[in-house]
Amino acid sequence: MIHSITLSLLLLGHGGCTSSNGSDKIDLIVMGQSVVTMDAAGTVIDNGAVAIDDGIIIAVGDGDDITARYTAAETISGGQRILMPGLVNGHSHAAMTLLRGVADDLALMDWLNNYIFPAEVEFVDAEFVRIGTELACWEMIRGGTTTFVDMYYYGDVVADVVERCGLRALVSATVIDQRSPDAENAADSIKKGSEFIGRWKDRNSRITPIFGPHANYTLNAAQLQATRTAANELGVPISIHVSESPFELQYSLDTYGKTSIQMYEDIGFFDGPVIAAHVVWPTDVEIPILAERQVGVIHNPSSNMKLASGISPVTKMLQAGVRVGLGTDGAASNNDLDMWEEMRLAAFLQKVEQMNPEVLPANVVLAMATRGGAIAIGMGDTIGSLEPGKRADLIQVAFDDVHHVPTFDVISHLVYVSDEQDVVSVIVDGKLLMDERELLTIDTARVATEARALAARIQSSLAERNRAD
Repeated sequence: MIHSITLSLLLLGHGGCTSSNGSDKIDLIVMGQSVVTMDAAGTVIDNGAVAIDDGIIIAVGDGDDITARYTAAETISGGQRILMPGLVNGHSHAAMTLLRGVADDLALMDWLNNYIFPAEVEFVDAEFVRIGTELACWEMIRGGTTTFVDMYYYGDVVADVVERCGLRALVSATVIDQRSPDAENAADSIKKGSEFIGRWKDRNSRITPIFGPHANYTLNAAQLQATRTAANELGVPISIHVSESPFELQYSLDTYGKTSIQMYEDIGFFDGPVIAAHVVWPTDVEIPILAERQVGVIHNPSSNMKLASGISPVTKMLQAGVRVGLGTDGAASNNDLDMWEEMRLAAFLQKVEQMNPEVLPANVVLAMATRGGAIAIGMGDTIGSLEPGKRADLIQVAFDDVHHVPTFDVISHLVYVSDEQDVVSVIVDGKLLMDERELLTIDTARVATEARALAARIQSSLAERNRAD
């Protein structure tokens, strides 16, 4: 059964080769006991399938109809599997998996200034970023994330890892006005970032190089404007931390005489695509600016809670037409990259903060992690839902474990029951990255060994520094 839309609207013609039985030859068919398309109509197809060729979804519909119409080089069965779009992690610092647990239970600015920034200057180099990003990609593939937005250092290294592991990513060149692992100051960051973007733009369709200015308390207005100018000249988006904490709110008022979002609006920072991470403290005046400027807001509930940054007014922003997605932030402030946990916490936070169990229901939260997240990062036309013409980024979620017995509502279970251990297959751009929980593109044993060795060196250095203090 197909809910919300007729099969004829989901099946498109395909001009590929024809097999001896008259069906079209294609690369892949993926089946699902239920296919949760996440299209605008909310279509769910019982016993459905997705047909894929050359990395593109060419048909979505009833499984019997799809298999009759197409002959695939490979077919992935769908028994007790939910087929859905891959998850979109709109804000991360991938390589910070190697700083997981280094500094916990601290306020944001204490955490940043006294622990994270110094640790990065001391330990972060190209090898650190390679190993940490590989570790993050392993974790994200394992949990069903197929696209992520990263903000860290050594963009070429991050992009190389993403290219090899098969994920889709927006890779930021971080801009910050202090000595960082790969630049001396803001001007050096912009220069090197522009060179990185030039090397990677249009090189791989899965990798989008972008700018990542850190925040308006680590960059001044002129530096932020310079980053915006460089991004516009290169035709790329920007990812930035916005209105994250009470500290930032007060800093912006003291420094610029206005809150962060109003300040960005006044300097023309929104004159181009912006992905705004956190947005915990927008004012009622600023929320309409975010909607009008089509800023993509990325809600990071775990990180916001752990650092006591506050509760973002997600419901109010959605009602105002703001594009809102979900993110994990880095593993040093989360401390994992589990988007299923972010979905649950996003829903629960809004319900308890407003004392209203009806706000942010399961279908809305699932959209924030898929189609809505894709829209927020500027890729809504390409990914985020299972529709003909979009890139084939999809996952299978097993519903055979005890916590899925019984299942009355698939959407409810995906948001309130499922976790990263339930993901069994991951496909990006039509390529299988994980098959029945076996990762195919990452040497996990090697990555684990390298990560543990590097962590031991970090721990030894930290212990020696603590003894000296």
